[in-house]
Amino acid sequence: MDYRLEIDGTPETVPGGTGVLLLHPSTGETDRIDTDFLKTDTDHFLVISTRTTAREVNQKLEYYDVDEERAEILDTLSIERGYSRRQSDTVHYVAAPDDVDGIVDHIDGFLEAHDGKLRLSFDSVTELAYYAGDDDALDAVDRILELLDAYDAIGLFHLSEDPHDDAVVEQFRDRFDAIIDLDEDGDVETEF
Repeated sequence: MDYRLEIDGTPETVPGGTGVLLLHPSTGETDRIDTDFLKTDTDHFLVISTRTTAREVNQKLEYYDVDEERAEILDTLSIERGYSRRQSDTVHYVAAPDDVDGIVDHIDGFLEAHDGKLRLSFDSVTELAYYAGDDDALDAVDRILELLDAYDAIGLFHLSEDPHDDAVVEQFRDRFDAIIDLDEDGDVETEF
């Protein structure tokens, strides 16, 4: 199954199983790319958030006019930080942002439970590495990429280059056949 992309500089379509790495210097311009990715050619999508709460993700989707009927959110922050949370059919929680097994298990369950064109946005792998360590974050990415392939889904993985050593950034880059490189000015370079 092919998926349309409507992001500057990317191919018109990518095959199911594709993981796209979004490299960026800060989080400022990522919302536009993230929401363009989620609202195009999608039946259901899951946002895994290690950077913001479910409430903030909902606000972003609403602001960028993304169809929230198709959305599920996995909030990894609220429980650990003691924020109030409202479990629902579309908002789910894991205990902490370093709960790699809980995150991967939830993604597997989401992909298993839905049919059609499925997308994931992992925002952000940098935060996962901050909480769980580089090795566990790399392992999580490998496991999620295997799930995307198994379920013919696609995913966008946010990675901020600034906090990581160049060697670690390269380890992440090596796992992806599709890379969007966003610079400080919002300009995009892509490798597909």
